[in-house]
Amino acid sequence: CHSHLHDRKKLAENIAIYYGMVSCMDKYIGKILDHLEETGLAENTLIVFTTDHGHFYGHHGLMAKGPFHYEDMIRVPFLVSLPGRIPEGHRSEALQSLVDLAPSFLDLCGIEIPADMTGRSQLPVWEGRSGGTRDHVIVEHHHQPTTIHLRTLVTPRYKLSVYCNQPYGELFDLEQDPGEIRDLWSDPGSADLRARLIEELLLAEMA
Repeated sequence: CHSHLHDRKKLAENIAIYYGMVSCMDKYIGKILDHLEETGLAENTLIVFTTDHGHFYGHHGLMAKGPFHYEDMIRVPFLVSLPGRIPEGHRSEALQSLVDLAPSFLDLCGIEIPADMTGRSQLPVWEGRSGGTRDHVIVEHHHQPTTIHLRTLVTPRYKLSVYCNQPYGELFDLEQDPGEIRDLWSDPGSADLRARLIEELLLAEMA
């Protein structure tokens, strides 16, 4: 959270390093998958490929990772494979959260999911039996209460970000504005929508 001006040479070096890291991951993830094939475990192993956050390359004037919940940061890769259980090539637009991983694993193994877990099993979505198990996702960033401390509610259509003790925020219509260019937070015509989503965020936090 400082100046977004960058030296072009340093920027090119950082991009090259990042691509190198991705290439290294590709190589060693490939080695793991090859080993599963070689040992005969591939047909009976659940594989989930995902990450904890995205990466900015100039999107919205930002670089690297950061506290702001644009799609480039929170819409992460999510690939799941289990031969015989999860259909190959199936795609889903269902909302999912990383807190859903543990209950999904337990569900797959036939183990009871503890009631105090905040996630939801995504096994029905992975297996193609359901179009979705949740109608929202909550994204959090705890930095400092006096600077960047926010909660974001993501629904299939809208995204609302509220900052701790601040009058400003963000509201995007992801259907009409997928690039998140037009912030509706201060739009008088969106006041009722903003109020409804703030209430939804409150109820989602309580739940």
